[in-house]
Amino acid sequence: MKKISLIILFTFLLAFQANAGASGDKSLSTKENGIVKDCFETINRGVFAFNKALDDILFEPIAKGYRVLPSPIRSGASNALGNLTNVVTIPNNILQGEIKKAGNNTARFAINTTIGILGLFDPASKLGFKKLDKEDYGQTLATWGVGEGCYIVLPVLGPSTARDTVASLATFMGGDAWYNVTVKNDTAHFTDFDYYASRGLSAVDFRAKNIESFENLEKNSMDFYASVKSLYLQDRRKRISNSDTITPELNDSDWEEIEG
Repeated sequence: MKKISLIILFTFLLAFQANAGASGDKSLSTKENGIVKDCFETINRGVFAFNKALDDILFEPIAKGYRVLPSPIRSGASNALGNLTNVVTIPNNILQGEIKKAGNNTARFAINTTIGILGLFDPASKLGFKKLDKEDYGQTLATWGVGEGCYIVLPVLGPSTARDTVASLATFMGGDAWYNVTVKNDTAHFTDFDYYASRGLSAVDFRAKNIESFENLEKNSMDFYASVKSLYLQDRRKRISNSDTITPELNDSDWEEIEG
């Protein structure tokens, strides 16, 4: 069944890529420096408007309430959520041939999960294991030469590309250990509620860190949709190339916090 699913996913991705590259542009370049086609712009703008309305009535108010919490609580929650991302980062480090980084992140996860009390604290940094950029399956596909495909806006989850959307499905096929021990192997210790609660808290934590940034971006944009698309694509390319160049807006942002 998994093999059939993989075939379907690859076919889906190739179809998007073919659409994106039909005009002969460089949108599928492995250098990630071409223009990503907005193949479904009308639909994307509709979904974007829905997401914006949902953010206005739900996520932003919750994020503002979250910011009222004492800083140590928010910092601990952010640390714990960041620690959980290592279970996806580590296999992607290995798949990308970054064995040294995989070792560093494995040590960080082991130390912070135990001594750091489930990641609430970060003793690993003090022991010399520095925090590195997160990696995901979309970034791995990019390093393997898979192009971005069309730009997509997903309901609730937000900006993505054909490649990143397909890659994110690896979570449901065994690529995320946290998902495996909660949703797939519902045990007495962890349940699916723990997984979805952590994903929801990640979204709120991200939104709380970027309230002013989003407000400024919207205020200074002639086309908010286009600005968000440009920012997302810049951020993804920066992460894929492991560049230190940061886009001026949302310096502390992490789109994967929302995407999953």
